[in-house]
Amino acid sequence: MTREELIIPENRIYGKPTLMNDTPMHYCPGCSHGVVHKLVAEIIEEMGMEEDTIAICPVGCAVFAYRYVDVDWIEASHGRAPACASAIKRLWPNKLVFTYQGDGDMACIGTGETIHALNRGENIAMIFINNAIYGMTGGQMAPTTLMGMKTATCPYGRQADLHGYPLHITDLAVNLEGTCYVTRQAVNTVANIRKAKKAIRQAFENSMNKKGTSLVEIVSTCASGWKMTPEQANQWMVDNMFPYYPLGDLKNTVVNEK
Repeated sequence: MTREELIIPENRIYGKPTLMNDTPMHYCPGCSHGVVHKLVAEIIEEMGMEEDTIAICPVGCAVFAYRYVDVDWIEASHGRAPACASAIKRLWPNKLVFTYQGDGDMACIGTGETIHALNRGENIAMIFINNAIYGMTGGQMAPTTLMGMKTATCPYGRQADLHGYPLHITDLAVNLEGTCYVTRQAVNTVANIRKAKKAIRQAFENSMNKKGTSLVEIVSTCASGWKMTPEQANQWMVDNMFPYYPLGDLKNTVVNEK
């Protein structure tokens, strides 16, 4: 199949995007990161932005994202990706600029950078992988860990009086005037993968059209951190994560403009 045929969306099921490097992934079996990487690569190719994309990935399970998707990457300090992306987009407004962050990075150490970038309406896209745990460092409690959920640092389950409540960073973004598109998706089924791809595509287009900041949350699994099989993790996510982090668009001012 030629490269031109590969970038046709309906052909995607038959081959990997040409932007995906032939590098064995370090992610655990059943991890959601690999699926999202593939979607990102597909969308960049379909938009014809292969030579004009700059992605920022800080610390976390996706710290080696640059190994897999062949675009220009910048490795930011822990939590600082939104600040880094803001500077890059202002310097090169014609570039597609996005961050790729986990829940510990975006919703914990990087909360300040996240909130202020969203509030300023920086013309960037932010992809937020929410698996409710610190997967890379051993399965500790994250800001998004559910009530009663057991982790390495809350072995008896998260308790409000001891640990506080899960942080709905995506819901907070809805109330900020700088955000143009805020959505929550998943990649556990083919139908959800298609919806997630459409959401990421819109976020990237918003960035190029200078509409403001787009935030795409992907509710994800961490089979290793949750100590489950991939199948069990997917079902646990459906039963527990989706009710607390419901899927769908939370804000879309671009649609309202049309």
